Amino acid sequence: MLKRKDTMKTFFKWSKNITPSQVEQLIRAEKDIHKAMIVFDSATAEYGNGYRHDHNTFGAVISKLLCVNHFTPAENMIDRMKEEKCSITENIFLSICRAYGRVHRPLDALRVFHKMKDFECQPTEKSYITMFNILVEENQLRVAMRFYRHMKEMGILPSVVTLNVLIKALCKNSETIHSAFRIFMEMPNRGCDPDSYTYGTLINGLCRFGKICEAKELFEEMGRNGCSPSVVTYSCLIHGLSRDKNIDEAVELFEDMKRKGIEPNVFTYSSLMDGLCKEGRSSQALELLDMMISKRNKPNLITYSTLINGFCKEGKLPLAVEMLDKMKIQGIKPDAGLYGKIINGLCEMCKFQEAANLLDEMVLAGISPIRLTWSLHVKTNNIVVQGLCTDADLSRAFHVYLSMRTRGISVEMQTFDALIKCFCNKGDLHKASRILDEMVLDGCIPDQQTWSTMVSGLLNGRKVRELYEFFVIKLLRNSF
Repeated sequence: MLKRKDTMKTFFKWSKNITPSQVEQLIRAEKDIHKAMIVFDSATAEYGNGYRHDHNTFGAVISKLLCVNHFTPAENMIDRMKEEKCSITENIFLSICRAYGRVHRPLDALRVFHKMKDFECQPTEKSYITMFNILVEENQLRVAMRFYRHMKEMGILPSVVTLNVLIKALCKNSETIHSAFRIFMEMPNRGCDPDSYTYGTLINGLCRFGKICEAKELFEEMGRNGCSPSVVTYSCLIHGLSRDKNIDEAVELFEDMKRKGIEPNVFTYSSLMDGLCKEGRSSQALELLDMMISKRNKPNLITYSTLINGFCKEGKLPLAVEMLDKMKIQGIKPDAGLYGKIINGLCEMCKFQEAANLLDEMVLAGISPIRLTWSLHVKTNNIVVQGLCTDADLSRAFHVYLSMRTRGISVEMQTFDALIKCFCNKGDLHKASRILDEMVLDGCIPDQQTWSTMVSGLLNGRKVRELYEFFVIKLLRNSF
């Protein structure tokens, strides 16, 4: 149910000549859904004075409800329209269908589509194509193909638009892409010449399944047939070439689209950066980032991830950290994978304190282990503790170790051994013994080297009594 605020009690004071047009304008101008409902309900209160909502005011409030995903109240409004004998247009139903598609609920969209006839609203070709496209976009391909057959039964004749959607559906599966090409070849015979969208859909499908040579041939044919490639078509082919390690061709295609006045988008830039970084050309990728920003294209998580991965691969850790900082300034939250990449890179360069700083930053940012990132957290935390031990920063190593235990991150055998050895060398046998106890509690069985380290530490400190007590306690504990 849509919750109403106390302000619901405060109604507008309408003039005697209140019109649906005035009500519609106020509803559409109101950004707050609760206040929009106040406008709508206060106008409803004028029914006694002869006012009636029309399909425009209902449509405006339904649109507001859909913007905040209040689907049930939106559908209830249609029932109310029927009760008040208000004409219900096709566009109102389609707005609900599209909203369900937007939140990935295609079957609810289909349910609403089928309700149209119950409200004496006959779906037109526009409705059928919209619904067909929603099913295809949401990968409900079997349902989509049944729906397409239903369209034919209802007398919806093939058009460029319907065939384009059908081709898009067939291009989503490697086993059916050949059927997409058969329809493409038959289109002229049906009086439907392929357009730029047709070619772009096929090129995207070919690139998705690694058929880059066929995609390039189709791209050239597209130009010969007078169909201009869109930024989406260029981007798909650039992405395919980059993934296929044809990076020089991808760069050439990128330059070609700029010469033709087609502005690259974020996907175009990110795809080309990814290809450059995988080929060890992160410097060129960084130049693309500067160009991208100068064109007022905002980098996204994928853009930054691509660059960070490239810099880490080439050992350019300062640049990777700089990209991480830029992300945060832009308000993009780095994930555990990005932090892990940089932390592992810093550890490989023996910069363990910097790696520990990033671990602390992860904790402060609320990036906690989940099922998918569990092994990553275990790996990064253990490698940092072991590195800090070799770097003689025992205090920091112990701090990270305690943080791991607090957050339930598994401690590896090598980490326990490194900490025990360091504390024994330092003469802090109390902490060494504590860690040994926690090691046993975690189910890790100390090996001969671990016991030797503890004994050596006690003997070096000439703590014979402590040595005796240590073994007595361990033996008694192990006997129960």
